[in-house]
Amino acid sequence: MSDMILYVDSSHVRDGALEELKAAIRELVDFVEANEPQLIAYNVYLSEDGRTMTVASLHPDSASLEYHMTVAGPLFHRFVDLVTLSSIRIYGEPSDNVRRQSHEKARLLGRGAVTVEPFLAGFSRVTTSAQPDARSV
Repeated sequence: MSDMILYVDSSHVRDGALEELKAAIRELVDFVEANEPQLIAYNVYLSEDGRTMTVASLHPDSASLEYHMTVAGPLFHRFVDLVTLSSIRIYGEPSDNVRRQSHEKARLLGRGAVTVEPFLAGFSRVTTSAQPDARSV
């Protein structure tokens, strides 16, 4: 059994919001990097046409995701006028508090569905020290 949690959310970028969204994402990523050392990965992706944004984060355990939602959660309000959240998918075994926090985020940013898929089988070969810094946006 793996304690790791993969969190993925997808949002529609509101018309005319792309440049402001990029700036807000840069600030959020900087904040998360500085304040959440337990996170294994935190990455944001934009579709080629700039209309869809996906956030993917890999946490060592549910406590890490709960901490992220607590610490970074107040910053999510900045995105209310920039995106409409369409889905949150959590892969792993999140706590009841993480489930509640995810539903609150979905209501704040667009009422997207929250789906949890429990771990079945697998392994991980994640090494953070060998990974290059892939900053962009």
